[in-house]
Amino acid sequence: MIDMIEKEDPIITEEEAAQYDRQIRLWGLDAQKRLRGSRVLLAGLGGLGAEVAKNLILAGVKGLTLLDHEKATEELCRAQFLVPVSMYGHSRAKASLERAQNLNPMVEVLADTGRIEEKPDSFFLQFSAVCLTGCSRDVMVRVDHLCSQHNIMVFCGDVHGYYGYMFCNLGPEHSYVEEKPKLVKPSADSNDGPQAKKAKVDPNESTMVKKTAKFCRLKEALQVDWTTEKAKACLKKTPVDYFMLHVLLKFRTDKGRDPEPQSFAEDSQLLRQIRDDVLEALGVSADILSDDFISYCFSVMSPVCAVVGGVLGQEIVKALSQRDAPHRNFFFFDGRKGNGMVDYFGPN
Repeated sequence: MIDMIEKEDPIITEEEAAQYDRQIRLWGLDAQKRLRGSRVLLAGLGGLGAEVAKNLILAGVKGLTLLDHEKATEELCRAQFLVPVSMYGHSRAKASLERAQNLNPMVEVLADTGRIEEKPDSFFLQFSAVCLTGCSRDVMVRVDHLCSQHNIMVFCGDVHGYYGYMFCNLGPEHSYVEEKPKLVKPSADSNDGPQAKKAKVDPNESTMVKKTAKFCRLKEALQVDWTTEKAKACLKKTPVDYFMLHVLLKFRTDKGRDPEPQSFAEDSQLLRQIRDDVLEALGVSADILSDDFISYCFSVMSPVCAVVGGVLGQEIVKALSQRDAPHRNFFFFDGRKGNGMVDYFGPN
């Protein structure tokens, strides 16, 4: 896949070099070339989707397709800065298009008002990476499975109140380079004792180290067997956000929407019931996820979108440019505590 991308757009023009000068200095010309040869699909133009779109457009991908059939509402605009007030009632994808394109005219930004559930397999195969926000579990599992078969990178993410997450699947063997300080070997005739004969770090020089990382599919990451002794031993170190994600995805599947403030009492009761059912099915005690989470997973918080969207956009850029170690494979953010955590779930 990467070879195909490089051949598609191997040259950075003078205008592009000037536009992306700071980035080229940061991560190198080869990395920028890979970005300029990449086309990305972004599904879901809510608050999180807008942040991801902004970051990808400014980074300088070749093309970004915005996919969303839902209508823009006044509530949406409180967490989505790409939709102007004049575009209420229009498709969120079309309503976001003008401001998104104005961020960087060198990126080809397209709006698609179709439903992701109705898109044929061939639609997803035209992209280097697919990012899914606001999608159902079934859609994410389907697209992830399809893209895995065709070496297309997959990213998923969502924000629920104070909580947010991202997941990535970069394939069974993702190659990347990482910049490391260069070690300088001492001269052979050094007579200053054993310490002088040890290699030392040169603060003025660095070297690029090639590495690989393995990823699994989303379905595997969500189907951890928690009844095994190994899994039980890891339970205390496992972020409760992982189990919260299961609950919120099940709520979305059952109700066709996320918890809403106007249905707070009803949705809170349903979240408790789903929590009990989901954790029982996973073989985990309900005590691991207290009722406390319920009050904080309603609506969409703009600051949480900014943080999770920053991380998600950064991970897509890192993966496409093959520069720096990727997060493997979940990132969870808790806005109440103001901290994030990276953890891996699935077969090793």
